[in-house]
Amino acid sequence: MSRSDGFRDKTSAAEQSTFFSLTPEAKAETKPKGKGEEKNAPDDKAGHRRRLRDRFQNGGADAVPDYELLEMILFRAFPRIDTKPIAKRLLAKFGSFADVVSAPAERLKEVEGIGDRAVEELKLIKAAAERLTKGQIVSRPALSSWNGVLDYLRLVQGFETREQFRILFLDKKNQLIADEVQGQGTVDHTPVYVREVVKRALELSASAI
Repeated sequence: MSRSDGFRDKTSAAEQSTFFSLTPEAKAETKPKGKGEEKNAPDDKAGHRRRLRDRFQNGGADAVPDYELLEMILFRAFPRIDTKPIAKRLLAKFGSFADVVSAPAERLKEVEGIGDRAVEELKLIKAAAERLTKGQIVSRPALSSWNGVLDYLRLVQGFETREQFRILFLDKKNQLIADEVQGQGTVDHTPVYVREVVKRALELSASAI
């Protein structure tokens, strides 16, 4: 074999190697896998949240079931993950929307995925509901809106695990002056101290309790 033949063989091999690396099959192997999927996932999540918000804005609370309302409440606590499974776990454990937002923080944290930030969001909803209900009965005579008083009491203590002795102090127009828990007891009993009740009523200048 001559030197020229050897050079020709080497050149031929290099050309073949270059030709092979430019084939479509080789190019396909160098394309990153799963790139399209990684790009679309955040868009899908954002789209789901946007659709939920649009449905709520257009139809109000009746347009979304309990689990989707919980999803939306948890959006701020979980900006980058799907909140639907967490919302459904909460409902599976506690039974209803009202039971979820009224549950003690310690029990809420027993649910997988729930931490301090999520508990804070849920308790904000409960506090807002209490403030709204209380405002509705403060602005008019309490005894003439008995159903409103009952709704308020169910909200603020209906989910307590221990008995509470709660007093609504009223003025001469039967409007609410103060709402105070005077004592807590066991699951079926709480002590009442009449002297303390009278003392507090005098301090508030209450006309009725």
